[in-house]
Amino acid sequence: MRCPFCGNVDTQVKDSRPAEDHVAIRRRRFCPACGGRFTTYERVQLRDLVVIKSKGKREDFDRDKLERSIRISMQKRPVDPDRIDQMISGIVRRLESMGDTDIQSNRIGEIVMESLARIDTVAYVRFASVYKNFQAADDFEDFVHELRPMLPPEE
Repeated sequence: MRCPFCGNVDTQVKDSRPAEDHVAIRRRRFCPACGGRFTTYERVQLRDLVVIKSKGKREDFDRDKLERSIRISMQKRPVDPDRIDQMISGIVRRLESMGDTDIQSNRIGEIVMESLARIDTVAYVRFASVYKNFQAADDFEDFVHELRPMLPPEE
């Protein structure tokens, strides 16, 4: 692992332990060249995924990009950060276990929306507003109306 301070490629692992979500390994490292200390995280990756965008462009799957978009939708929501990490790990595991390395971006969006809907409806609507490219307040109103259960008519 390259030292982020001096660029030395010969760093040493001083401590390893499972990360909080138990799906990653947290390693404390030391650089003998500059004395710097830093932390790295290792995750199991079952396969290299490729995202196929709506216009046909292909790009490598980026877990960090997925995590950023989910965390943005969850900002200031009363959801435990560990719960968010578990959700993200579950989404990635689901994508990796789908059997195909090429995944349509809209399929990823659907999986994220399913997961958000189970955890927090406000985050779900926030994510949907970007994913479905809402352009006006009416788009929000229509979407929220679809979320509401059908209520019996008032007499």
